[in-house]
Amino acid sequence: MKVSERRICRVLGQHRSTQRYEPQGREDEDRLVSDMIELARQYGSYGYRRVAALLRDAGWQVSVGRVERLWKREGLKVPPKQPKKGRLWLNDGSCIRLRPGYRNHVWSYDFVHCRTDDGRAFRTLNVLDEFNRECPLSAAW
Repeated sequence: MKVSERRICRVLGQHRSTQRYEPQGREDEDRLVSDMIELARQYGSYGYRRVAALLRDAGWQVSVGRVERLWKREGLKVPPKQPKKGRLWLNDGSCIRLRPGYRNHVWSYDFVHCRTDDGRAFRTLNVLDEFNRECPLSAAW
């Protein structure tokens, strides 16, 4: 388009210096980015806040905002946590849960609390065959 920069800036309501501004990084930014990438590679589950703390411990004088800006510019991300499904142990590590291999191999039981329409509570003990998910007996207490 054959329109001057002055006219475009006047129409858009911008100052002309915003069109000519080129951000200048610091002279130590390349070393900081390389240290940041190395820490992100070494500690894969750490985010930019923890990496910023590690950089400060290493002697860098950086803010979390600067590390976040460089983190996003470099395209670094923290991988999402894996779901904890299908564990074969309890939280304290005391019991190992068996996977069923055939019928009547592994049984599980659970108390279920319910309420009737008139508000009375009742409990049932559900016993379940883990292999085929059949419930041969359900006793009301």
